[in-house]
Formats: sequence, structure tokens, C-alpha cells
Amino acid sequence: QVQLVESGGGLVQAGGSLRLSCAASGRTSTTYVMAWFRQAPGKEREFVAVISRLGSTTDYGESVKGRFTISRDNAKNTVYLQMNSLAPEDTALYYCAAGFGFYRSEKYDYWGQGTQVTVSS
Repeated sequence: QVQLVESGGGLVQAGGSLRLSCAASGRTSTTYVMAWFRQAPGKEREFVAVISRLGSTTDYGESVKGRFTISRDNAKNTVYLQMNSLAPEDTALYYCAAGFGFYRSEKYDYWGQGTQVTVSS
């Protein structure tokens, strides 16, 4: 069992940056593959990024490639999402997820409550 708590969301102007954090408690974080998803109002939840257990492999959704970077610090049981060149279409509730497979789909076992990111034009 693991609990996930996201932080770092907020309001930012277009072109700006934010760094989201996801703190994991419970089982050791290296047990899990970690991912970020987002959901905008009226839209389906969208895959953003995923990182392997030791951080050696990452994958990104097409809409964020080249702008967002996922990383992890297993000593701190924390996963990060650095978001640069933000645009209004990045506005969404961002969720952290943990699981045992390296997926782009929502087949993760544990989810956080989300942190809101709002990008103004």
C-alpha cells in the first residue's frame, strides 16, 4: 500500500514554469513505477509522463514532449514533474499514480487526489 500526495500546482501565466511534486508514503517508492496524468474539465484523463522504478526510463504524452520532464528522488520517496513553456491548454487537475507496470494507460494501482494547474493567457 502507498499513499500519494501531490503539491506544487497553482496559477501561472502562459510561457511560465511550474514544478509538481508527488510524495509517496508507505511502501518503499522503488517498488513502483510512477506516472503523472491530467484531467481538464469535460475531458478524459490524459497520460502525461511515466518513469521507471530507478528512473532510467521515461515516456511522455505527445502534447508535453519537449516541455515537461519527469524525475524521481527515491531517497526522498518523491516524483517530480517539471513543466516549462506552459500554455492555457495545460490547465488541468494533475494526478500522480503508482503501479507495477510501465503504462500509458490508467492501469495504475494507487492515485493521489490531484493538484490544480491553471495557465492564464
